Amino acid sequence: MPYKLPEDFVRFERLIGEINRLNPKFSIFIGDTKSGSTPCSDEYNVLIKNYFNQFKAPLIYSIGDNEWTDCHRPLAGSYDPLERLQNIRKTFFPSRMSLGKTPLQLTRQSDVDQQYSKFVENSFWVVNNYLFVNLHIPGSNNNFERDDSAIQEYYERNRANLSWIDNAFTLASGKKYAGIIFSYQADMFYKPGQATEADSGYRDTLKALSKQSQEFRKPVLLIHGDSHRLIIDQPLRTVDQKYILENVLRVQVMGAEQVQAIEIQVNPTVVEPFSFTPILIRENMNATKD
Repeated sequence: MPYKLPEDFVRFERLIGEINRLNPKFSIFIGDTKSGSTPCSDEYNVLIKNYFNQFKAPLIYSIGDNEWTDCHRPLAGSYDPLERLQNIRKTFFPSRMSLGKTPLQLTRQSDVDQQYSKFVENSFWVVNNYLFVNLHIPGSNNNFERDDSAIQEYYERNRANLSWIDNAFTLASGKKYAGIIFSYQADMFYKPGQATEADSGYRDTLKALSKQSQEFRKPVLLIHGDSHRLIIDQPLRTVDQKYILENVLRVQVMGAEQVQAIEIQVNPTVVEPFSFTPILIRENMNATKD
């Protein structure tokens, strides 16, 4: 969001105002700052950054596919996706600080591992003994498609993501954190074969999350967007795909025509620490506007 322009700017502004009224500890924007059929311009990126900086609390941004992998489309401006990715990194991740009016200092992958110095978008932060981890996993099959340059980009970023996932579980185990929350954009569960098929850009990630979550045993939450419907379930399975991993929940947030949000409460004192409340602004609803 915002997808339908210029109408959705007003809806987005309402949502930001409501989130500011609720005064959360921080907010996470799960990718797709625009539709895949609107121009991927520098000016639009600056406009969205200005919106992000209207959030009173810290705003952490997970990059989506519409911002770069899909920018080769004629309606998106026929851009070079890799050049657009460079612009996004430069625009939204110039320092260790998050976005928002009261930014939060993050630990970025580029700060702790020079091998992955370009991946400034991958980060972590700790609140109330929970580890929050941001990953760059976009839709459009994680960019594992289209041409050789895209596939090579995928291989490099996939290695970085797998390393960052491994770092998260090692850190959480060593520090005895109560659990881990991962945020990223892609819907990695839209078909079962994503976890096993050779042409899946998500197979390695799902395998890593499955193996490490099973060994970790503590609560894990996956937060993503991409498919635009509110879903709360347990889609992650063991590596052999036989059993559901019951310590792992995922929430897929709304998007596209639904300019709404989800409030997530994390209570470290209970066995199941996560609870979810939709933030539904009546004026933003399509079917009940009148």
